[in-house]
Amino acid sequence: MGQIVLNCSKESINAMNKFYEKQLLGKNPPGSVFAAKTSGCTITAYQSGKVLFQGNDCDREAGRWQDAGAPAAGKLGNAGKPGISGHTAAGKSKSAAKGNVPTGIGQMSVIGSDEVGTGDFFGPITVVAAYVKKEHIPILKELGVRDSKDLNDEKIIEIAKSIKDVVPFSLMTLKNDKYNQVQQAGMSQGKMKALLHNQAILKVLEKIAPEKPEAILIDQFVQQSTYFLHLKGQKAIARENVYFSTKAEGIHLAVAAASILARYAFIQYIDKLSDAAGFRIPKGAGSLVDEAAAKLILKKGPDSLSSFVKLHFANTDKAMALVRKKRG
Repeated sequence: MGQIVLNCSKESINAMNKFYEKQLLGKNPPGSVFAAKTSGCTITAYQSGKVLFQGNDCDREAGRWQDAGAPAAGKLGNAGKPGISGHTAAGKSKSAAKGNVPTGIGQMSVIGSDEVGTGDFFGPITVVAAYVKKEHIPILKELGVRDSKDLNDEKIIEIAKSIKDVVPFSLMTLKNDKYNQVQQAGMSQGKMKALLHNQAILKVLEKIAPEKPEAILIDQFVQQSTYFLHLKGQKAIARENVYFSTKAEGIHLAVAAASILARYAFIQYIDKLSDAAGFRIPKGAGSLVDEAAAKLILKKGPDSLSSFVKLHFANTDKAMALVRKKRG
């Protein structure tokens, strides 16, 4: 899918709004003036003056407004291809000076990687690696990309749907059955995450080849030496320009985008588990999940837990105690 961004005047955006009046969408993305959809293109105009054209007909549709005098900001292109011109990248992050992360990484073209679901009793671990070129940073900000911890599920879904066709990414999902199998065989959660991050990063590198990122930034969950020790014996390992940092979502938007996409995938999976259970599955690892697991055991039997939860969590014993109490 192609994408083009134009810098437009307020008058041009008003003209577009009127032109696409019959094709306006019911709900506008964050920070936008309007969103419209033709048979081959989605048009989103932002308050900053940027207008994003996405779809097979983006060239033709954007051409209407280039001819009218709106300055073109260039193509975003298909996944991993040359991007917007004429934009400055994000400023330096104070956090980038810490650890082994190079100063100025916030201004670079980066693959960011993050995971979701490791502390949740129900649901899988989801890992996403996403590539953000420095030229794309301004439009991602327009689309609302920021630290996912500041966003509720509704915003996560809204932003993820906006960016999934803008940045190349790879999603890895470790479902509960497989998680429990490898955990019971002795694999630590840290090693699981390292394997998933490496696989996701390698797939993004394949997608954007022959282009290479200036850096790969992983939201740190173990020390660098331990991460690579976990990967020992793997046929392929991403090693070049790989950096680690805690709170990496605040260092580069690539990690923030990866986190949003990972949370979006996790939310979708929890919805599937809820359908399978026949009731709403809660997130986290508190008392609500104990009650939900007990309800599931009473409804489907204890053997059903393996495909819903991470069995080694203390919540399993708590749920079984609740079941015994209710039966007694």
